[in-house]
Amino acid sequence: MAEPSSQQLAEQVRDAMLADDHATQMLGMQVTEVAPGRAVITMAVRQDMLNGHAICHGGLIATLADSAFAFACNAYNELTVASGFAIDLLAPGRLGDVLTATCTELSKSGRTGVYDTDVRNQRGERIAVFRGRSHTVRGKPVIQPLDAPG
Repeated sequence: MAEPSSQQLAEQVRDAMLADDHATQMLGMQVTEVAPGRAVITMAVRQDMLNGHAICHGGLIATLADSAFAFACNAYNELTVASGFAIDLLAPGRLGDVLTATCTELSKSGRTGVYDTDVRNQRGERIAVFRGRSHTVRGKPVIQPLDAPG
């Protein structure tokens, strides 16, 4: 059987990671796109996500961006973890908003990478910008890939 394409492998990694990602599931996030070095995730802002100012808690916006970052940098099927990140919160997320985090790889060299995630609401208004730094664990795949359909 043929080896899976890079896109098929990214989708297999997404499925395996999502099955065990309890934080992403608990927050109702949906991985809508994945490709090597790229991921798009959505999250609807619920009542239980609001802070004392009736806006989405900044930590939950960071979690959304961090999840997109995780799916993007692991899509190569090399176990990769965050070595750090920074986030700037630019506007509030409000009850009922659907936030979309789009993560794109800027640089991947050796065992390190840099990824930017843009978080916007359903009106296209920028809510946050996030930059993540990744570290790849040498020689450790996320999954054992399934063969591509023949």
